[in-house]
Amino acid sequence: MIGRITGKLLAKQPPQIIVDVQGVGYEIDVPMSTLYQLPAAGAEVTLFTHLTVREDAHLLYGFATEQERTVFRQLLKISGVGARTALSVLSGMSVNDLHVAVSQQDTGRLTKIPGIGKKTAERLLLELKDKLKITVMLTPASAAAGASSDILNALLSLGYNDKEASWAVRQLPGDATVNDGIRQALKLLSKSA
Repeated sequence: MIGRITGKLLAKQPPQIIVDVQGVGYEIDVPMSTLYQLPAAGAEVTLFTHLTVREDAHLLYGFATEQERTVFRQLLKISGVGARTALSVLSGMSVNDLHVAVSQQDTGRLTKIPGIGKKTAERLLLELKDKLKITVMLTPASAAAGASSDILNALLSLGYNDKEASWAVRQLPGDATVNDGIRQALKLLSKSA
């Protein structure tokens, strides 16, 4: 099993990247949440990985954090959920957002993800309910959580999708006020476009 890879990032071709490890180029599928955190091509990168061995292929999946990899593995254990669906879930929402959706049994958030219908969303919520440690993953400070939630909702109402808005909110300092946070998030999103 390949658990972690460190090497030079050669190329980004979403959802796949190529990492050169001492002359060997590994093709790694990553969720968009990880792709947004990667440095520019040519820089060194470290990813937590999951290797899937099939009869016709060896597939490597990479993640920026161990939490993402753990959630990916939990998703794979659910009947009818494959690697593509698991990557879609992690691309469509952050790990914390998934924990919140599971704790609130919110199918609406999951059905916004391309490829996730109502039945699949209900199955995911049911299966993940006992498997994810929800209390550990919720945001640490209620005041910061309130501001982050307000900023996220403002970005969503401006037309940004869950993935973009969540990424921008994660980049903000923890003590950002709602007004400053919205301003900074909009600047970040305009630069990444």
